[in-house]
Amino acid sequence: MATTYQNLGYNKVFVALDGSEQQTEVLDRAIIVAANNNAELYIGHVIDSTALETAGSYPTSLLSSLEAAFRDSIAEQVSKAEHEPQIKKVKLIIKAGRIRETLKDEMLDAIEPDLVICGARGLSTIKYALLGSISTFLVRSSKVDTLVVK
Repeated sequence: MATTYQNLGYNKVFVALDGSEQQTEVLDRAIIVAANNNAELYIGHVIDSTALETAGSYPTSLLSSLEAAFRDSIAEQVSKAEHEPQIKKVKLIIKAGRIRETLKDEMLDAIEPDLVICGARGLSTIKYALLGSISTFLVRSSKVDTLVVK
């Protein structure tokens, strides 16, 4: 079968959001890319449980309130994506866990996207050395194209 222009696009776009100020720009870019490719759009967010685990036990209501706050922060954009006729499907996935493992095991491996989109959060040199970078992790570990929005 000959490769056509339409076959070169993306069918499943996954965007990883981190709750930072930049996430609005990142999600806007993902919506545009998904619409331009007539693709499905998967929006993923991991509530970092490492800080919560360190504190010992934590109330389950805390996770619920963090999830609700995140949903509220992107509600307008999600609605825009859902009403975009060129986007085949919009799915929001929120999980609590260790960010890298949860992103890879419970989101990327499960969805198998053609494209991963994330933001390039400006970590200081010390924080980067200690924590690493989720965008760097996604670029290195993803088997598909990765777009880092700056």
